[in-house]
Amino acid sequence: MTRYSKGARSERELLAILHGKGYSVIRSAGSGVSSTSPPDLIAIRAGRGIAFECKAWESTSIAIDPEKYLALLNWQENTKMDTFIGWRMNGEGWFFMKLGELYKADKNYTITMKEAKRINRGLDLITG
Repeated sequence: MTRYSKGARSERELLAILHGKGYSVIRSAGSGVSSTSPPDLIAIRAGRGIAFECKAWESTSIAIDPEKYLALLNWQENTKMDTFIGWRMNGEGWFFMKLGELYKADKNYTITMKEAKRINRGLDLITG
């Protein structure tokens, strides 16, 4: 399975979960194509919006290039929507990090699996 297929499948999975919680959800066309594209998913319920940049990597860490990270920060500031990195880990489900919880590494913003698990923010903590 290609990285795109795996990512798209994971985005659709999270979309279905959010829809099941009563959110109206938009999956952004072309997300991931450029660093200035909007977040992958936008979920809205009762006037509250939440945005998600989704990752489904089998790795000990995830990385986001600085241009994309800054675009996500800009999105969050412009829309006033909480914006999260959602990381789907095989066999363990979803973990969600605030943008500020990633740290600047040499070339990217990153977070380790160990740190994501320590934060241990599930979807219920975000959606209420």
